[in-house]
Amino acid sequence: MQAIHTEVVVIGAGPGGYAAAFYAADLGKKVILIEQDKRLGGVCLNRGCIPSKALLHATKLIAEAKESGFRGIHFENPRLDLDEMRAWKDSIIEKLSQGVKGLAQRRKVDVISGRGFFEDAGKLRVETEQGQQFITFDNAIIAVGSKPAMPKAFDLGNPRVMTSTEALEIQDIPESLLVVGGGYIGMELGTVYATLGSKVVVVEALDSILAGADADLARPVIKYAEKNFREVRVKTKVLKMSTTGKQIKVVSETDGKQKEELYDRVLVSVGRAPNCADFGIENAKIERDEKGFIKVNLQQQTNVPNIYAIGDVVGGLMLAHKASKEARVAVGTILGENVAFENVIIPAVVFTDPEVAWAGLTEAEARVKDIQVSVAKFPWSASGRALSFDRTDGLTKIIADPQTERVLGVGIVGAGAGELIAEAVLAIEMGASVSDLAKTVHPHPTLSETLMEAAEVFYGHSTHTFTRKKEPSPSE
Repeated sequence: MQAIHTEVVVIGAGPGGYAAAFYAADLGKKVILIEQDKRLGGVCLNRGCIPSKALLHATKLIAEAKESGFRGIHFENPRLDLDEMRAWKDSIIEKLSQGVKGLAQRRKVDVISGRGFFEDAGKLRVETEQGQQFITFDNAIIAVGSKPAMPKAFDLGNPRVMTSTEALEIQDIPESLLVVGGGYIGMELGTVYATLGSKVVVVEALDSILAGADADLARPVIKYAEKNFREVRVKTKVLKMSTTGKQIKVVSETDGKQKEELYDRVLVSVGRAPNCADFGIENAKIERDEKGFIKVNLQQQTNVPNIYAIGDVVGGLMLAHKASKEARVAVGTILGENVAFENVIIPAVVFTDPEVAWAGLTEAEARVKDIQVSVAKFPWSASGRALSFDRTDGLTKIIADPQTERVLGVGIVGAGAGELIAEAVLAIEMGASVSDLAKTVHPHPTLSETLMEAAEVFYGHSTHTFTRKKEPSPSE
């Protein structure tokens, strides 16, 4: 079969892949986008961030109804129909996927459904339902993403041991659920199942859940989990699992003491692994690091100059918005622009209850790197907007350079924190000072004011809380 030629071929149609394909097409390149799944959108849209946020929203309604009695609003206990819930969730995924497909068509991006395989550094073979299709290219962008990690000791071949992919299907509501891993995936899905009625136990090997978030930001999430989960255990390792009838027997260890328990289901959320197998990167002589991730430079180039890689497959923060930014860098480099993925502020958001978001330097990082910072905090207990909907468990804080007063980082915990963090990202990217935030008029009453008031706390004149300006000191 004769090969077709394209200027840019993108392997993988997730948020990094389709962003790269669309950007290259917008700038005049002939583009082919290859995706092996039936639906475009990648893990994020189909098996990750979108379905998980849909389920978090649905279960939030249950929690709010249950807690509304003291407001004088009383609801009957909700009746759950898991088939209807799944159908609703899947309808969202389908709409978004069809939207991506439509955008590809309008941009004249040629979408090929099949598995791409490198024959060499300039040629791909695509296995489609119609047979093999060969593609030659000037430049290739690898955006094949990642998959949930499943340690061999936990891989029993039993559907009751789930990754996030299976957990998002909500096949049933187990009486008891063990979540292995207290990161953002484990805590988000633990929240979903606990709200639906499961007795959830979270075990985390580290000494705190949500590693990466500052302790004061994680604290309200821990408080919520301790109230709504059966138990949260830190410094705990799962030693082994085995099938016992219709349950999973789990042996764990905390402080040198072993415990044996039975669970109806287990969710393993201990990280993600790159999808680097079986698409011929060794034929293109593309180098990987010791963990299996593809090596790239600041322009997202691999060691093969005309082949780029973006997103989860290159490691680092495994976030959709990071992949989308890397897509712009890769395409810009192909077009000869002077671009680099360097000093980019990537916000992190955990959609627990309450949400946690941060950007730039954290207090923990400042402490480890021995960077002197000044920290200003505004408690949401002083926010009229937070009081108006009974969510005063939040906190907004600014981390600044004590000499220049430049904003180095921002952390937020509270309802809707993920929607608030973008202003902080812009402030850090633009090199704004704390004074810039303090002098920017924010609408009242809103949660966005908490960023302005945290800046005013820095100077000791926040309107809604009394503080004295501290002398610059090392990070607390």
